[in-house]
Amino acid sequence: MSYISGYDPDTLREKVSPTQCRDRLEEIGEQRSLPALLERVWLLKVLDRPDEALAVSEQSVRVARMAGTRKDLLRARILHATVLQALGKYPAAWQELTTCAEEAEGQGWAGIGAFAHLHRGKVNYDDGEFEAARKDFKRALFLRQESGATEDQLESVLMAIDAADRRRAAASVAS
Repeated sequence: MSYISGYDPDTLREKVSPTQCRDRLEEIGEQRSLPALLERVWLLKVLDRPDEALAVSEQSVRVARMAGTRKDLLRARILHATVLQALGKYPAAWQELTTCAEEAEGQGWAGIGAFAHLHRGKVNYDDGEFEAARKDFKRALFLRQESGATEDQLESVLMAIDAADRRRAAASVAS
């Protein structure tokens, strides 16, 4: 998704241009193809419209289940879990991402496994579980390296590891 200009080093959220995202959302309209649904979910999520994103993400999972591949279904489920995270439903998001990561790794799909671990790490991070977040980020880094990810993709995971380390250190000092 080329609308990402970077990541916030403290929240780990995508930095985007709201105007570009709204324009793209309008451009997609009510298209029902799986790629369009997935893009709409992501755009609604980054535009801080999680309730709308949830409805579209549930639709995307149904479409992927009926007409997509197993990889498509995993991608839709991972995106759905990120919406649950945005709604503060950490246990549900964590569980969904765990099953997705296990399935992806079991199938040898390192890229999708990395995506699931990265987002499970972000759930742990948001939930204050910085050691668990760090472990997930490290696993995502390994899987991304294994899948031949770009330098930008590796750099975003390294930034997440650094953020988890900083938060973990700050939490230990505060205790």
